[in-house]
Amino acid sequence: MERATGSFQVRSWDENTYEELEGGGKLTLASVEYGLRGDIEGEGTVRWLMVYQADGTAHYTGLQRVRGSIAGRKGSFVVETVGDFDGELAAGTWEIVPGSGTGALAGISGKGTGRAPSGAEATYQLDYDLDDDHA
Repeated sequence: MERATGSFQVRSWDENTYEELEGGGKLTLASVEYGLRGDIEGEGTVRWLMVYQADGTAHYTGLQRVRGSIAGRKGSFVVETVGDFDGELAAGTWEIVPGSGTGALAGISGKGTGRAPSGAEATYQLDYDLDDDHA
């Protein structure tokens, strides 16, 4: 098991409410693009489904396709994320979807975390295994 760490930056964020909830909450869908730096160099595209409470906190889930390189190997993979936003910090768990790796990243597996504090740099940590049959 290897560990990848680094940062990510929002390049674009397009969020739309698709249902208002009683009591001031709402359901939204966001289409987001990220740039990743560090041990993962590349970009990510994600669709977030979010449920907001009236106080602005939220629970979210999404699928992100990451394109780039890890440990000198290029390809892509999909990460499923589930997390919560407490009004200041979005923190979620990452899990690579089995069988989603392509190119030299085919066969990749792993789990990690992402943390995005308001006004500060967002970071990731991913513990992963690479399938040596695809090196």
